[in-house]
Amino acid sequence: MTVLLTGASGFVGAAVLRRLLEAGHKVRALVRAGSDRRNLDGLDVEIVVGDLTDPPSLRAALDGCEGLFHVAADYRLWVPDPARMFAANVAGTRDLMLAALDAGVRRIVYTSSVATLGLNGNGAAADEETPVTFENMVGPYKRSKFLAEVEVQRLIAAKRLPAVIVNPSTPVGPRDIRPTPTGRMVVEAAAGRMPAYVDTGLNIVHVHDVADGHLMAYDKGAVGERYILGGENMPLGEILAEIARITGRKPPKIRIPHCVVMPIAAASEIWCRIVGGEPFVTMDGVRLARKRMYFSSDKAGRSFGYSPRPAKDALVDAVASFRESGHFV
Repeated sequence: MTVLLTGASGFVGAAVLRRLLEAGHKVRALVRAGSDRRNLDGLDVEIVVGDLTDPPSLRAALDGCEGLFHVAADYRLWVPDPARMFAANVAGTRDLMLAALDAGVRRIVYTSSVATLGLNGNGAAADEETPVTFENMVGPYKRSKFLAEVEVQRLIAAKRLPAVIVNPSTPVGPRDIRPTPTGRMVVEAAAGRMPAYVDTGLNIVHVHDVADGHLMAYDKGAVGERYILGGENMPLGEILAEIARITGRKPPKIRIPHCVVMPIAAASEIWCRIVGGEPFVTMDGVRLARKRMYFSSDKAGRSFGYSPRPAKDALVDAVASFRESGHFV
């Protein structure tokens, strides 16, 4: 059976690709022209060139495929042109799902994000049913992923799209070659370049567990349902202390109030608009950090046996991978 995988050259997609190959699937990978393909090196995968903003390329890529894993997304916490992000994440997802319906694809896993879910103000772990509205979405990434998931759910209801939705939390681990925003945080902490932090919390999960969860959802998930693929809830200070233990460095001791970081983030964004590049700290990132982003994966555990490893294992593998690739000494 041939399955189409979008985002195969990226961080989560590369992990899903390897699990699909291990499971014996024939994989066709949709990649953009000019994309970094190091995560595909040496793998038995059929590569087709296309783009989420190019509907004809999506239809061609799906020809003959029985399954679809839609992992690709524009994942940035700051963009100078949000319209391009919405074109890829929202319109691109809708066009891909419609093309899958036309191609007769039998089974789909759509990779959403915990960014689309509600949060509990008291720091308790949120789940798939925690209340949320579009107005709760902070920044173009969260808004675009929220609307993309709405599109998938609409097509499930209106056109019987055979899709299962998964919501990964904060993946870390090997092959984050870009790296992602979370990967950048790990690199800076591992290099000893994070002397301070804000009071927040994240759900850290090994990217290999996220990949396993994708295949479990494909095999056993219920159409129309969504499943959080998370790991361990940890305060940011504890995450940074663990990275310091792994690297043999001293952990940061200074906790900075959000109100102090916000003007720094604003100045960083202005500077990047002038000279280019991507700010390390963003205003949306600071706004998101005001709540602890804790989640429960109990539903995935009950439904198909999802059982992630400790967060420490994910951080150990991430640090080793970043060190090997020369991101820090």
